Amino acid sequence: MGHKHSREQILAAAARVVADEGLHRLSFGRVAAAAGTSDRVVVYYFPRKDDLAAAVLAELGERLQAALAAAVPDALPHHRALVAAAWPVLARPEHAAAFRSYVEALGLAAAGAAPYADLAPLLLEGWVGWLADRLDVPDAQRRDEALAAVALVDGLLVVATVGGPEAAARAAAVLTRP
Repeated sequence: MGHKHSREQILAAAARVVADEGLHRLSFGRVAAAAGTSDRVVVYYFPRKDDLAAAVLAELGERLQAALAAAVPDALPHHRALVAAAWPVLARPEHAAAFRSYVEALGLAAAGAAPYADLAPLLLEGWVGWLADRLDVPDAQRRDEALAAVALVDGLLVVATVGGPEAAARAAAVLTRP
């Protein structure tokens, strides 16, 4: 028996739920309602809520990396240059929901909430690895420079979430000065 909805459709519905209601509101029932199907179909593709949350965060990360790929060419000389190239893309309004979800996942991880406490280090490692590939620095410095870029971006995301986009833009301008 085939399913009326594909895994991709269920994942897209889950991403909509997270964007509209927040990561903390992610549930099989909400995703099923958003997809116009039953909980059982959601569970078929994502047997545990942890699987669903991990897939949504991975999907959001892939979307952001795709948006960044053109703006962040390889061979940048240091973390400030990387953030200077990335922040204008990341600050676009169409990415706000993804970043709210990311900041929420980090907050839930800091509170020790499952599955986010286990997922957050994987998210960090994924971003560090992706950014390290875009730096033209000695191998011994590459991961540290990428980690510094993530630290700057994460700080800017917190500023944007709490103080608004204009405050984050002002902070980005200071942080990325040569």
